[in-house]
Amino acid sequence: MSGVGEGLGRAEVKLRWDPSPYGEPPRHLDIIAATYAVDDLYGRPVYVVHTESRSPDGTITMSRHSETGMGFGFVEVMLLEFDRMSPRYGRVVVGVAIHQDGGPRTFGDLSNAGVVVVEGYRDLLVDDFAQVADATAATVAEFGRDTSGRWGFREMVRGFDADPVLFAAEMGSTRQQ
Repeated sequence: MSGVGEGLGRAEVKLRWDPSPYGEPPRHLDIIAATYAVDDLYGRPVYVVHTESRSPDGTITMSRHSETGMGFGFVEVMLLEFDRMSPRYGRVVVGVAIHQDGGPRTFGDLSNAGVVVVEGYRDLLVDDFAQVADATAATVAEFGRDTSGRWGFREMVRGFDADPVLFAAEMGSTRQQ
């Protein structure tokens, strides 16, 4: 995990994609965050945040949500406030899932899709999903606490072939989908 000085305080995950071509069903993507307990970093998530929801303590929130893409830059944004997160949490995995309402869609089917993870003005990750073009969901980032309690970041772009519900349960596992 990489971090700076005192570790990460706050980070944002921003997602963009272009709307569907005329006459096709809307393309709908979601940012999803799964939070894991210190004593079970790779087990089941303690809680999952997605689509206009927030963590129980308000440290992970969706500040912007889109169901169509719109094509106007980053249309979905999740804020993670590690400086306020309880010490009982030791890992957060963030991913993106494509809703499959209009038939099977992969990242390769989308135009102008991309994700950035930023801390202030510093880009931690910039990705266009090209390496997971055949996937229907992908993790993008892993945040973890070190032994002194500081939060760090690790790029974790891994593709999954799962609907959003199954993806949320499996995204923090150690096995590749």
